Amino acid sequence: MIRALWRRAMAHREFGAYFLASLLALAIDLAVLLLLARVVHYLVAATAGFCTGAAVSYLLSTRLVFARRRLAHREGVEAILFTLIGVAGLALNNGVIFAMVEGVAAPLALAKLAAAVLTFLFNYLLRKRLLF
Repeated sequence: MIRALWRRAMAHREFGAYFLASLLALAIDLAVLLLLARVVHYLVAATAGFCTGAAVSYLLSTRLVFARRRLAHREGVEAILFTLIGVAGLALNNGVIFAMVEGVAAPLALAKLAAAVLTFLFNYLLRKRLLF
């Protein structure tokens, strides 16, 4: 029973820490997106922002967020899996942004925030399940 309570507490702590790390990564992602969207196509800007945010997320996740890393002894494999999940998240991110901007003429920042919510949940669930 104590072990189960400890696991639950750690899961909540990790989720909260992952959420805060993701907020920082999102702020960087959004800043890059909005700056680059002035000079390149918004999906190119979205990709650059997402990749920048993903790098911040990886560093924070592996250093500060997750206490247990299934592949800590194989950091190259861990980074590759983290990146592959991120690529799937990027496809989701850009798909939502495209659908909102082109489909309903939503402002770019609003489309990004909607995409961020879905991508956050997608990435967290897969990364928690497969990596941490």
